[in-house]
Amino acid sequence: MAISGAAGRMPWWARAAVGVVVLALLFLLLGKADLLPGIPNPFAEKDKDRSGPVLLKSIQDMNRFEGASGNFEVVVDLEKDAKFLPSAVRGKRTLYVGAGSVDAYVDMGHVGADAVKVSDDRKSATVRLPHAALERTALDTKHSYVVSQQRGLFDRIGDFFGSNPGNAQQLNELAAQKIQDAAKKTELGARAETNTKFMLEHLLTSLGFEHVQVLFGPPPKTAPSASPSTSSASPSGSHSASPKS
Repeated sequence: MAISGAAGRMPWWARAAVGVVVLALLFLLLGKADLLPGIPNPFAEKDKDRSGPVLLKSIQDMNRFEGASGNFEVVVDLEKDAKFLPSAVRGKRTLYVGAGSVDAYVDMGHVGADAVKVSDDRKSATVRLPHAALERTALDTKHSYVVSQQRGLFDRIGDFFGSNPGNAQQLNELAAQKIQDAAKKTELGARAETNTKFMLEHLLTSLGFEHVQVLFGPPPKTAPSASPSTSSASPSGSHSASPKS
């Protein structure tokens, strides 16, 4: 006797709904994994800025002269590997281009009255300033970007369920540190001192001084003068030899 299976068969509308859900999930997974280039992702996230107002925490007066500024660009190659696992399974390598600038300045806020010396006829002036210093690196986020990123299988799955803001912060910190180290090896400080000297010479000359000298660094230490010896006695054991006749 044949038993009809129509009663246990899934209705057509249920099969269609399941098929649509499966296709949607498959499309979402492929789009999230960047395996469908050129096809827009219907489940793409949209950014909505819900930030609050900016809070001004403090204002600092600046008594410095910005004498020079350098623009830098560095390529950061950051690779993260796991022990005993190939990079195709667990690992991440990111090529990141970081752009930023470093300013060199001369701080005039702590220059005392003894740092400026004026001659009696007020025709000559000598100014002593501290050496130029470098500001911290200011990253240009508009011109900094990720060139390429290779991810293992586990990293792709982890990025699918959540973002990793710590990785972006680490890339920014590495780029800023490399730019800062490179700036120390350049002539930014010397250029800032040259421009500061040029500015002060023209400023003081316009005020009527004929001879202007601008020096950088602490004044040289004068060596203590040796006290004269008060003992005039000849050392013991010294004999004057008389010439033989």
